[in-house]
Amino acid sequence: MSSVLDVPTVTPDFAAIKQRQQATWASGDYAVIGTTLQIVGELLAEAADVRAGERVLDVAAGNGNATLAAARRFAHVTSTDYVPTLLDKGRERARAEGLSAQFEVADAEDLPYDDASFDIVLSTFGAMFTPNHKRTAQEMLRVLRSGGRIGIANWTPAGFIGQLFKVIGTHVPPPAGLQPPPLWGSEAHIVELFGTQVAQMRCEKRHFNFRYQSAAHFVQVFREYYGPTHKAFAALDVTGRQALERDMTALVERLNVAGSSSLVVPSEYLEVVITKC
Repeated sequence: MSSVLDVPTVTPDFAAIKQRQQATWASGDYAVIGTTLQIVGELLAEAADVRAGERVLDVAAGNGNATLAAARRFAHVTSTDYVPTLLDKGRERARAEGLSAQFEVADAEDLPYDDASFDIVLSTFGAMFTPNHKRTAQEMLRVLRSGGRIGIANWTPAGFIGQLFKVIGTHVPPPAGLQPPPLWGSEAHIVELFGTQVAQMRCEKRHFNFRYQSAAHFVQVFREYYGPTHKAFAALDVTGRQALERDMTALVERLNVAGSSSLVVPSEYLEVVITKC
């Protein structure tokens, strides 16, 4: 039986994969779901000890949860993503809340910043989706000053989102040879990616609760707004879509801790704070 942690045996075409990923994350409307995750950005900003006046880079920022959390702490924040429409959502949120941040299109695997440009580098459920894990980690370390901190939040392989990706993958297989995103939720993988330039590392498992009206409501929202799920349904025929909906529904119903009145599904993620040598 295959595992979410299987080691790829085929060299992937990172450029082609990245192009498809950009289209995936630009589809739907991730901000509808992303804004519900704001508490993770706040917890990560606290864990990374973001302070006023520090230079903060949010990598693969999406709609800006870590960006806004750092801006609330009066840091000088640069919010980056390779999907302009996602940055637009973060920019709108910052404007609405009267927060100051810069929003710039940037590829996490090729950051357009000088070495040691930032005091802190953050990413909430963003860097983990890049095709080339090692390259992304190297770039995050490169733009960080010596003694600076990296704070990242990643879904774990065994948690709800890790299981959800496994369900989706049985219906729409991922590109051959691509390392699964939930690997970033494995402490061993984090050590492999960052270990050579780390003075200190702390990994702590936390849980975010997905709260929806029902299993059907969850599936409907993720089908319509969450890029990977939206694209998966679009790639299937009628029978395939029905099968994917059935399997997603079964998963969330099995993990629901709220009983029949509503839906609450705890989703495990790994909170990582790294201090660079």
